[in-house]
Amino acid sequence: MPLRWSRTLARLLAPIALAIAAPAAAAEVSGTVAFAQDDLSNDWRRAQVAAVRRHLAEHPGIEFVVTDARGEPALQALHIRRLADDGVDVLITSPADARLLAPVIQRVHADGTPVILLSRRIPGDAFTSFVHPRDRAITARLARFVMTRLDGEGRILMLTGVPTATTTLARSRTFLAAADKYPGVSVTTRTGNYLRADAIRAVEAILRDKGGFPFDAIYAQSDSMAVGARMALRRAGIDPATRLIAGIDFIAQARAAIQAGEQAVSYTYPTGGETGAELVVRLLRGEEVPREVVLESVEVTADNVDAVPPIF
Repeated sequence: MPLRWSRTLARLLAPIALAIAAPAAAAEVSGTVAFAQDDLSNDWRRAQVAAVRRHLAEHPGIEFVVTDARGEPALQALHIRRLADDGVDVLITSPADARLLAPVIQRVHADGTPVILLSRRIPGDAFTSFVHPRDRAITARLARFVMTRLDGEGRILMLTGVPTATTTLARSRTFLAAADKYPGVSVTTRTGNYLRADAIRAVEAILRDKGGFPFDAIYAQSDSMAVGARMALRRAGIDPATRLIAGIDFIAQARAAIQAGEQAVSYTYPTGGETGAELVVRLLRGEEVPREVVLESVEVTADNVDAVPPIF
C-alpha cells in the first residue's frame, strides 16, 4: 500500500481506535472507594479527606464514600464492617484506636478488600499500604529544638492528641524520653484530642486550678491545639509570645503565628490524602502498591516560614 494511503487510512481509523480505547481506560479506574474517617470535626482530618476527594474526582468512574465516627472508635469499627459488607473495592481508614480496630481491619483485609492506612497503623501486617510521616523522628527533632531553646531547664505543658491513636503514643513517648535526659525539665500532660476546643478547655482549666499559667513552653501535638492554647492564654491576658510554643502539622494558623512571633516552630505533617488516592487508583488498575510510603517533614521556624507552604 502506498505510504500516502497508509497515512489516510490511519487518520480514518484513529477516531474509531480512540472510541474503543476510551471505555477500556475508564474501566481501569472504576469502583467504590470508602474512607472510614475518625473525626471530621478535626480540621486536619477534614483536609485529609478533601485531599483524597480532589484526586479521585479526576476519575469519574470512582464512587467515593466517607463516614465520620465523630471520634468514637466503636462507631468507626461499625462503619468499617458495614462498608466491607457493602462490597467496597478499596477501604481507606485512619484508626482512632489501633488495638480496638485491628480485629475488624484484619478481617476486612483477610476477606480480600485492599486496606490503605493513612497516618495511623494497627499492630501486625493486615493492611495493603501504610502512608505516613515518621512521628518519632519528627518528635525527636521537636524535642531537641525545645530543650535547646530552654537551655535544658524549664516547665513544659504537653497537649496530647487522641490517647489511643498510634500518632499520639509515638509523639508522647518520644518527647518524654527526650525530656528525661534533662533533670531541669519537667513535663505536665493534658489531653486535647487534636482539637482546638479541647485544648482551650485544657489550658483554661490549668489557669483556673493553678491561678496562672506556670509553664515556660507548650508542646502541642497538633497545631490546632496550639491555636486553642494561644486563644486561652489571650483570654487570660497572657501574651502567647512570652511562651515557647512548638507544634506539628504546619497549618495556615501556625504559619501566621510563627510570622507574628507567637510560635517558635512547627513541623510539616502531610495528610497523605493525595498519596493514598494515587495508591487507590493503582489498586483499581490491578497494579502492585508499596507496603509503606513515608512522607517527608520540614522544620519550620522564623528563618524559613515564608518559603514553606502550609499543609492547608
